[in-house]
Parts: sequence; structure tokens; C-alpha cells
Amino acid sequence: MTSRAPVLVVSRVDDVTADVVIEELNRRKVPVVRLDPGDFPTDLSVTTLLDTNGLRGRVRTRTRVADLDTLRSVYWRRPRPYTAPPGLTDQDARWCREEARYGLGGILSSLPGAHYVNHPWRNRDAEYKPAQLAAAARCGFDIPPTLLTNDARAARDFAHEHGPVIYKPLRNTDYHDLDGRALTVWVDEVPLTDLHAGVTQTMHLFQKRVTSVADLRVTTVGRQIFTVRIEGSPGLDWRRHYDALSYSLIDTPAHLAKCVHAYLKAFGLVFGAFDFGIDHEGRAWLYQRNENGQFAWFPEPITGRIVTAVADQLQYAGEHDAR
Repeated sequence: MTSRAPVLVVSRVDDVTADVVIEELNRRKVPVVRLDPGDFPTDLSVTTLLDTNGLRGRVRTRTRVADLDTLRSVYWRRPRPYTAPPGLTDQDARWCREEARYGLGGILSSLPGAHYVNHPWRNRDAEYKPAQLAAAARCGFDIPPTLLTNDARAARDFAHEHGPVIYKPLRNTDYHDLDGRALTVWVDEVPLTDLHAGVTQTMHLFQKRVTSVADLRVTTVGRQIFTVRIEGSPGLDWRRHYDALSYSLIDTPAHLAKCVHAYLKAFGLVFGAFDFGIDHEGRAWLYQRNENGQFAWFPEPITGRIVTAVADQLQYAGEHDAR
């Protein structure tokens, strides 16, 4: 791969984490092409030829053009869902979205010689929380007792045995109020009175609450691990209190490092972000793992070190990890 081979960044326009990585690649004079599959087909076009010589073709955004068979690496961040042209009926729009997902999505997932951080199919496999927790247990992590159910009685029995318990959404699905404002379903403690017939409407994830004295965010890029101790949260979900938090970069405990690398290997991932709660005895309990966790909100120099590691992965196409 030549030094002028571009990096493809696949993400939405308002992704700050992608922004800081692109800035670093620009500083290094590494060519970058950024696209969002959600712009297809209005502001994104692609032409691909497949024959006995493999896949080749070209992708064109409003500002960039890239030959698909010359890309050195792909940074797959947080693209929007595939869309359909405006004005179509529901059935026609659904048809177009699915054709785009399986057509354009298949092309972007099959780029010859490209190093993916992470490959979208590996992300897809790893985004199911039951699969995450099952793999994490096999890899040696400590997992709080967790119940997945749509049975209200089972939920109440679990709460009686393990309470207090918390509720977690199984996926960060887009959710809006009547005015179109985006809403977030936070991790929160569940009163026993809330475990009623509503539980039967879909799958729920309940987990024993860990009484924690601090939290850890462990970010892994290839063989590098960055462990940040987070303190000062006045509430259960520290993501609601960024301004109140303090961050310190610490050495990664050897046991956690071993478990993290085993987990990434199990799913074929290059990048991963792991969240832990530290109890009063210093035991680290795994809450969840995010294959595309954010890191641009950390203070410098923490963010800068992670950005450097990600940019190295993309510029050198994983060569350092292979040595």
C-alpha cells in the first residue's frame, strides 16, 4: 500500500471522535475520505465492478472521490442508518433502504486489502449484549448477576434476590419525543413497583447494582490499552455528569489486560471500550463493552494518546500489531 493511499472514515457528520482522528491524520498528511452511508443515494454515489480480478470501483461524495481498491484502512465509526430518496411510499422506501444496506454495505465491508478499525460485521456480531456478557464470562471478567427476560414475575424474583437492581437498554436505539428531540434511556435503578406487566412487552436487561467507589473506562487500540479511572459522579450513570468528573490515566491491572485482549480476539475486534465499576474491595465488575466507544471527551493528554494510537492503526494498517 503506497504512502498516498487514503484512509476511509465512515461516520456521521456530527461525530467529534471521528473529527479528532481526522485532524491527526491531516496533520500527518495522510489522505482521508469521509462518507456517511446515510447520505446514499442523494449525496453519495458508488460504482463497483466485480469479476475474476476481484472488486474495484469508485465512491464519490460531494467533496471527495476515492478508488475502492486503493484504500489502506477503514475507520468504521458511527454512520447513520441507510436511507431512501424522499417521496417514496413506505414499501418502496423500505425496499430502497434494504437494497442500499445490502449493496453499499456489502461493498464497504469487502474492500480489498483494507485494514478495518473495526470491521462492521465484527461490530455487528459484538453489539448484542447477551453475547457480550457470555463472551466476557468466558474471558475471565467479573460479571454482576444479570437477568434477561420479558417475564414480570421473574424480574421481581430477581430483584428480591439481588436488589437493588438496575435496568439497561439492550441497544442505543434512536428515540425521539413528539417535538423530534433525541432522548436517551439512561442506566437507572429500578423500583420493585416498576416491575409490572410492562416488562412483558419486550426483552429487558436487569442487573445487580454494584456499589462502586469509582469507575474505569478501558480503551483498547490493537495491543495498546488506556485505562482511565473516573471519580466524582453524583449519580449511577456517570455519562450524565461529565462536568463533575475527574479522570486519571492509570496502569492497567494485568488481569484486566489479559481479559480485554482475549475478548477482542474472540470477536475479531481491533478497538474496544470497556466500562467497569470498582467496588470497596477493589474488584472490577464489567458493566458493558462498546465496539465504538467515544474518547474525545477525555481531557488532554488522555484523548491525545488514544487519538495517536487510532491514527497509527489507520496510517500503518495494523502493521505494529502484526510484529
